[in-house]
Amino acid sequence: MTVRRIASWCAAVSLVAMATTAVVQAAAPPRVGSPAPSFTAQLVANGHGSLSSSDLKGRGVYLNFFASWCGPCKAEAPSIAKLSRDFMKRRVVVLGVDELEHAEPAQRFAAQYHLPYRVVLDGNGDMGSAYGLIGLPLHVFIGPDGKVVAWRTGELSDRQMADLMRRISSR
Repeated sequence: MTVRRIASWCAAVSLVAMATTAVVQAAAPPRVGSPAPSFTAQLVANGHGSLSSSDLKGRGVYLNFFASWCGPCKAEAPSIAKLSRDFMKRRVVVLGVDELEHAEPAQRFAAQYHLPYRVVLDGNGDMGSAYGLIGLPLHVFIGPDGKVVAWRTGELSDRQMADLMRRISSR
């Protein structure tokens, strides 16, 4: 083997090792019944400033992780908007979490789908990582006690969302 071939082989092995390490270090989703990870994020739609998980204490919380380019996220948006209005009186807060985008696409998405709930930006992916994000959309349902009730990835039906929102509602 030539020195050049050995160097190429070592570089390839190093890249595989780094990629494997990155996958292994990905956060696991929070366990059902465990406290939800805390967060503070910048509001980009339907509010100003920042929002913290501590601001939502005592309420059921539905975190909907999405991105403006995500097909299933677009398909679900009208249903989530309607359910957020329906469950507001039952002390359920819906919070949209725009994943790895800038404020402008998140704001356009919220306006296009007439989202009545607040939307925060997870521009660096920290919040998604804390919640075990592996794909979009991601749905996390948190009870009024601050514990995770359900964690789902992929598109949900209206009925599935409503059933899970009932589980986290106060009434």
